[in-house]
Amino acid sequence: MASEETGGLAQTATVKLSEMGERTKQLGTAIQDPERQRRIILVIVCVALLLDNMLYMVIVPIVPDYLARLESESEQVRVTANSSTNRTQNENFDVQIGVLFASKAIVQLIVNPLTGTFIDRVGYDIPLFIGLSIMFVSTCIFAFADNYTTLFVARSLQGLGSAFADTSGIAMIADKFTEESERSRALGIALAFISFGSLAAPPFGGVLYEFAGKRVPFFVLASICLADGILCLTVLKPFSSRTRENMPVGTPIYKLMIDPYIAVVAGALTTCNIPLAFLEPTIANWMEETMNSSEWEIGLTWLPAFFPHVLGVYMTVKLAAQYPHLQWFYGALGMVIIGASSCIVPACKSFEQLIIPLCGICFGIALVDTALLPTLAFLVDVRHVSVYGGVYAIADISYCVAYALGPIVAGKIVHDLGFVQLNLGMGLANVLYAPALLLLRNVSLMKPSHSERNMLLEDGATGLYDTIRMEERQRKKHGYSSSGNCVPIDENGTFAGQSKSFSEEHTSEPDYI
Repeated sequence: MASEETGGLAQTATVKLSEMGERTKQLGTAIQDPERQRRIILVIVCVALLLDNMLYMVIVPIVPDYLARLESESEQVRVTANSSTNRTQNENFDVQIGVLFASKAIVQLIVNPLTGTFIDRVGYDIPLFIGLSIMFVSTCIFAFADNYTTLFVARSLQGLGSAFADTSGIAMIADKFTEESERSRALGIALAFISFGSLAAPPFGGVLYEFAGKRVPFFVLASICLADGILCLTVLKPFSSRTRENMPVGTPIYKLMIDPYIAVVAGALTTCNIPLAFLEPTIANWMEETMNSSEWEIGLTWLPAFFPHVLGVYMTVKLAAQYPHLQWFYGALGMVIIGASSCIVPACKSFEQLIIPLCGICFGIALVDTALLPTLAFLVDVRHVSVYGGVYAIADISYCVAYALGPIVAGKIVHDLGFVQLNLGMGLANVLYAPALLLLRNVSLMKPSHSERNMLLEDGATGLYDTIRMEERQRKKHGYSSSGNCVPIDENGTFAGQSKSFSEEHTSEPDYI
């Protein structure tokens, strides 16, 4: 009797193990499906961008209050000083907070040229995994930090992780989605995640900090980061495949920087993000002084702007699919909207009125980002080599310039000139820069040329290079990953597709933005 029960249990266990093995096999087959793999990659990248921007903004309601409590506890031990000393300490405290907030963007700004080159050398998956790992460590340090120095280290470490994760993630999207309409749609989805992370993080962090303590928000973000890292390791297998063996060497980042078209786009990305970067550290004090706003109003200031940002992304993607030659116009229109909205902000007298220009700023930023980020990939395709680490490192640098200056410079400008002058200056800068995007109006007519490619590369193209590029394009058309390291050989012993020249390939497949 006992032996029969044991045999039945063993048989049941065998059946269950067999079913689990079959399901695992089906899951592996599903993951290897090219279209599903692209979607999973998009999810991995979007979650990484969401985490980075949530971690960037979640400390806004937490760290100043937490450091103020630590400061007050230390002050209780000391003898109360005179008012001038207290005023000096308050000014020093504000400077410390500004430097802490800016340290992430400063480190990212310094490291990005190196990470862009590194990404072009080794591919996109390894830097993405490195970035997620560093962000996980940074988030854990934030959770357990109990002094300013540790918080500063965590914030700076986050900048290092972002330089890897953000640049490689956006570049991977551009590499996997080669059709312009698909690329615009995928980058638009990524921008929506960036927006949601930036705008939802302050209320998310403030509520959890108030009711659950300082560590809980960071534990939640660290858990999501760990899960995303495991998914990256499982799906992309960054250390098991060499995706760069048969790929061309990317154009050096310094050559990309001096490309006039890329320079115009980078300048637009910096200029359009200055209002957001400069208002975030200054608008709370202005609202308290002019509107007597409550804490919940200050905490929810930017949350309504998420919806017009998503609307701007959606509209730009749809318009770009119908009228791809007007990408420059969408960006210029966005900069004019940002400029007009910035000038309206100081005239607002209530929280309800303030929501309108802030929504206008985020709507304009959505137009600019969604129109110009795919343009960077297209410029690399037609003027350089289709390797995207360097060009999106430049884009990340453009963002970092605004967000590195914001917490440090904005407060000084408000103190010396005033809040009104700050907003008028930012609005005027955006309106004046918008005509510069006219230089991009003929970009959609560009086509890659053999001579231009020889000029921009240190080494001229070879037959093997052309064959590899053709094979990679064919794989991407059929949805296959570019991670393979073999070029097919036909029955005659020659490389497949070798009879077709580079110029014929691009003549039959013109690229339009």
